[in-house]
This record gives sequence, structure tokens and C-alpha cells, in this order.
Amino acid sequence: MPSQYRIAFWNAENLFDTEDSPRREQKVARALGRDITGWTQALLDRKIQQVASFIQTMNGGRGPDIIGLCEIENEFVVDLLKQALAPLGRNYAIVHHDTQDNRGIDVAFLYDDNKFNVEATFNHFIMRRNATRDILQVNFLTAKGRRLIIMGNHWPSRSGGESESAPYRAMAGETLAYFHERALEVNGADTPVLAMGDFNDEPFDTSLVNYALGLRTPKKVLSGRNPYFLNLMWPLMGNGEGTFFFDEAPNLFDQILVNKNLVLPNSPIRVKTGSVKILRPGSSLTPIRFGGMGKPINQDGFSDHFAIEVTVTEAR
Repeated sequence: MPSQYRIAFWNAENLFDTEDSPRREQKVARALGRDITGWTQALLDRKIQQVASFIQTMNGGRGPDIIGLCEIENEFVVDLLKQALAPLGRNYAIVHHDTQDNRGIDVAFLYDDNKFNVEATFNHFIMRRNATRDILQVNFLTAKGRRLIIMGNHWPSRSGGESESAPYRAMAGETLAYFHERALEVNGADTPVLAMGDFNDEPFDTSLVNYALGLRTPKKVLSGRNPYFLNLMWPLMGNGEGTFFFDEAPNLFDQILVNKNLVLPNSPIRVKTGSVKILRPGSSLTPIRFGGMGKPINQDGFSDHFAIEVTVTEAR
């Protein structure tokens, strides 16, 4: 019987430490300014409770085997989330690295330590004049000893304008493609690599297609000599599906990309065809924001993004 893993990603919307946190660097405090005012321990606790309550519904109430998170400030808040997930009975462990992002928001992973070991972690810097978010690469080993590389992404936002900020996402896409190729060179051409995250662009945008090499058609991914990704979100395009909504219009910013080693029929670790999903709290048609950081707070909210999930199988 093959093993089956549920792998998820969620932009947790400003999961910040408290306003008076001693763990915050001064440059981050200056960048946040008054936005952090009023972010009390009680509000952080409520935010953690809401995020955890939704994660606990994933995978049929068993929780994900691996979940990538972005827009979190530090390992402290990820550890609070881990503690809040204790009712699942999972042996979750944390991978996190502080980035040099001006607002201090990072990418992290929670993973079931009974199913995966961490072989190595890497922070890949996106080079631009101003500090930005990194791409967090984790080389996981399954309990059967097989390697699965996952790259967590949170690309530069569209603030300041979509076209004005597009070059920064192109840089991020090129960085992802470079380290995908590098991972194959170092670990072997048959290494399965999965990239997921909030890309702040659509699957058809240049940053994903021309720079990250995230394509729509399996045939080109499987036959090409270049290190292409297959973008699993394309089947959800065009039917009103979205993970982030702007002016009530859906955007498919949160995506999962896999290389051919997760698609080939004889691969020991494979993506289950058609298993990618957008996960929504309850029956909500659009994300329910929790808010904070200068925006109105809804303590019954969760995040301004929906989560996404894919199923990966491993042979005996």
C-alpha cells in the first residue's frame, strides 16, 4: 500500500508577534510603525486560535502532513501555532529562517516529524537593492529514505502597482528557477521538487511562465530538457476560483508547482492527479480577513487568503 501525504500552503495574513515583543528587531519596528499598535497578546492568541482551528479541519480532520506558511513574523508565533495544533496528536516540528524583509515577514514549515526528517535547509536570496523575502528550501527525507525537496515562496507584492512591481516578481521567478536547477545538479536529475507559495501573480504571468518556468502542459514538462515545473493550478483557472480577492475579483496567487519527477508514471514519489484543491473555511466564497496591522479586526476571521493543498503518494 503506497503512503499518502497531504501537503498544504497558507498565507496566514500578518501573523505577527505582539506590539511590545522583545523579539522584534528595531528596523522591523520602525518599518511597522503605528500599524503594530494595539496588537495585544489577546489578539495574537485569538488569531492563533482561528488559524489553528482551520488547519485542524484539513486532511479530513487529521491536519496536513506538511504545511508551508507565509506572512509570519518569527519562529515564536509558529511555535504558538504548533502548540495550538496539539489536539491533532501530530508530532509537528518547525523549519523557519529569519529573512531580511523590511517588515520582518517570513516563510516557515510545520511538518510531521514521524513521517519526515529534515536533511538540509537553505535560504535563497532574491537580489534587489532593498531587502526582500527569501525562498525557503527544505530537503525532506521520508520515513522510507526518499528525498522530497519543497521550496516555500512569498514573492514581492503588487503594492505600488502591478506593472511597477512586476520586475521584482520576475527576479523571484528567476531565483526559483535557478535553485531548482541547482537542486537537480546537486541531488540528482531524478529529484522530486515541489514549489508552493503566494506568488502574487497569476499562473499565466511572465514571472511564473518565463522566469520560474512554470508551464501549463504536462507534455512539455515531461519532454523538455530544461528544468520546467508543471503548474497544478491551471485546471482551476477560468471558473471563478481564486485564493485572494481584490475588488471582489478572484486571483489565483497561491499556487503549487511540481517538476517532472513528481509527474512521471514510474516515479516513486508522485503527485496524485487532480488532487490540488483550494481550501476554504466553512462555506465562505471569499476569504474572511482577520485584519490587524492598521486594518479593521474581525475576530471571527482567519486570513485574506484561502489555503491550497495537494496529495503526494510514495511507493512502498
